[in-house]
Amino acid sequence: MSNKPSPEKTDRPQQGESPTKTKKAPQKRGNPLTRGRSSHVGLYPHNIHPGLVPGIGVDEQRHVFSIDKLVFGITAVLIVAFVAWGVMSPESVGEVSSVAFAWTMKNMGWLLNITVMVSIGAMLFIAFSRYGRIRLGKDGEKPEFSRFAWVAMMFGAGIGVGIFFFGASEPLYYFVSPPPLTGVEPETPGAIHMAVAQSSYHWGISAWAMYALVGGAMAYSSYRRGRVTLISSVFRSLFGKQTDGFAGRLVDMFAIIATLFGTAASLGLAAIQLGKGVEIVSGASRVTNNGLIIILAVLTAAFIISAVSGVSRGIRYLSTTNIVLTLSLVLFVFFAGPTLFLLNLLPSGVTEYANEFLSMMGKSLSWGSDVVEFQSAWTAFYFAWWVAWTPFVGAFIARISRGRTLREFCLVVIAIPTAILIFAFTIFGGAAMWMKRQGIEGISADDSPQTILFHLFDKLPLANVTPFLIMVALAIFFVTSADSASVIMGTFSSRGNPAPNKLVVIFWGLAMMGIATVMLLSGGESSLTGLQNLTILIAIPFCIILLLMIVAFIMDLRTDPASIRSDYESTMLSNAVVRGIEKYGDDFELTVRHSGDGRGAGADFDSTSEKVTEWYQRHDETGAEVGYDYETETWDDGYEPETPGPITEPKVGEIGAGDKKPAADAEAGKDVDPTKDATSKDVASKD
Repeated sequence: MSNKPSPEKTDRPQQGESPTKTKKAPQKRGNPLTRGRSSHVGLYPHNIHPGLVPGIGVDEQRHVFSIDKLVFGITAVLIVAFVAWGVMSPESVGEVSSVAFAWTMKNMGWLLNITVMVSIGAMLFIAFSRYGRIRLGKDGEKPEFSRFAWVAMMFGAGIGVGIFFFGASEPLYYFVSPPPLTGVEPETPGAIHMAVAQSSYHWGISAWAMYALVGGAMAYSSYRRGRVTLISSVFRSLFGKQTDGFAGRLVDMFAIIATLFGTAASLGLAAIQLGKGVEIVSGASRVTNNGLIIILAVLTAAFIISAVSGVSRGIRYLSTTNIVLTLSLVLFVFFAGPTLFLLNLLPSGVTEYANEFLSMMGKSLSWGSDVVEFQSAWTAFYFAWWVAWTPFVGAFIARISRGRTLREFCLVVIAIPTAILIFAFTIFGGAAMWMKRQGIEGISADDSPQTILFHLFDKLPLANVTPFLIMVALAIFFVTSADSASVIMGTFSSRGNPAPNKLVVIFWGLAMMGIATVMLLSGGESSLTGLQNLTILIAIPFCIILLLMIVAFIMDLRTDPASIRSDYESTMLSNAVVRGIEKYGDDFELTVRHSGDGRGAGADFDSTSEKVTEWYQRHDETGAEVGYDYETETWDDGYEPETPGPITEPKVGEIGAGDKKPAADAEAGKDVDPTKDATSKDVASKD
């Protein structure tokens, strides 16, 4: 006989039974205007509930771009003054930066570690939480690029010069002088694996989690919320309309300064290694800092020509070739070098990295002077460099990631470049360590970082050819990085204009050269010292911005339409199931009907609050509110969003326009006409 209660027994108490106590209805805390109404017309912007907004792309908004005179003016004056100081008195810049560096490492080094740890945790949380299903674009929007093109562009965005400069030298240094507290003996098999693990820690997840943070936050802000492409736009949910004022502009100024110094450090490294290549190829004596400045000037001139002459499209295709060239050089070492040794080292090195990850992350200055020295020379420099690069790399990754879900974005951006870098460092570094153990002359950790890679290739076949290929790759990385970073800084100083004024772009390119020059001069005989000191000093303030960005990003995600629907779903199902069991036991089903007693899915949520509706209110070019129909995607004043605006193309890495695919073909990887590129729907720049 069934024990299931019948509806009659549960609905009304039978004779002799005590009335069943039911829960008291919760206080009606939702939007009181919606109670008792079946329609939300007139309550929300454009009569659409915040849980039903499909998202807004920045190209659907109506913006008038112009140079932000405050952002550009203040930043330009500061940079020009710094460059002038560095050129007139490089020694004093070196002294001041050294003292400031020592103070920073003693008192603020912890901030770099915390920024990295929190960034990793935040991005993994976003990826595996309910927010991972949110799309960096409108609901149902398809990715703009095929997966192959997307990953290839990421490779060129944030790797570049580092593979050549540190790929062989860093693991070799750790092999000869293992990091403190590792407990391994120098030049032993244990030291080999620890060297791979430590290099992977510096260049892997630690860097790309921060890039993913900035890239994901900017992509969400621009392609889901319709905000202009500025770092400050990400903080709209945290600081409100203050992001349009001086506070927001201060954030954008910090972003420009961080990009300038971070990119200048990379360009300085490229110049140092190119100088060593000139020595080796030409047989000339040591290239001095003056020689490095000449190299900087020549490459900067090449960048300016590409920026103003219209040949930048060809440079982008050349950059794609450069990615292939870099990977080809890595594979050449793999097959021409100790292949069997490297095959065994790859899995064991990755395992060591995974095993030691938390231990390496936990090292701080509290462990003593040896750790202080190591952290200052290596870990702190790298973390500061990554922080300084986050506006540049993050903005670029945001540009190419439209249409991806946050889960796919976080996991791919963190995992794929990390895997490529671990592979490259294991091959270059593993070959150098193997040669060192075999006693092959010319491979020494005492050599400068820019020298070791050339010595490595000198011990392999085609030794007369590979130095030229390395120099070509470095030169192209230099030109394309300067081109890309300058455009992004132009965007930051032009109120988010995706096609900034060329003169502004050229100015930032020249500013990068000036800062790189000062970095080289301030380091004296040790050019790398100047690069390290100044990069760390600039990165510390931006750490605060990154930590606040995490807060702002999650605040945005909490009020995303998908999150609102998820909250309603959870509340409705929970209430309905409890009520159904109370009344009908096992035999009940769910239906949707109006709830007027404060027990509805949105009873605890004010859906008319400006915090959740302000972002999708449409405005015209003057900032005045204007009518818009989300169903037909038409403006009440007759504005046509299809009006051509500035063409926006990727600038880093660089996949040409031919690799960009319409949404329908993006995942299928179908070939399309490269001339049919997308155009921005924004109003063209005034400048």
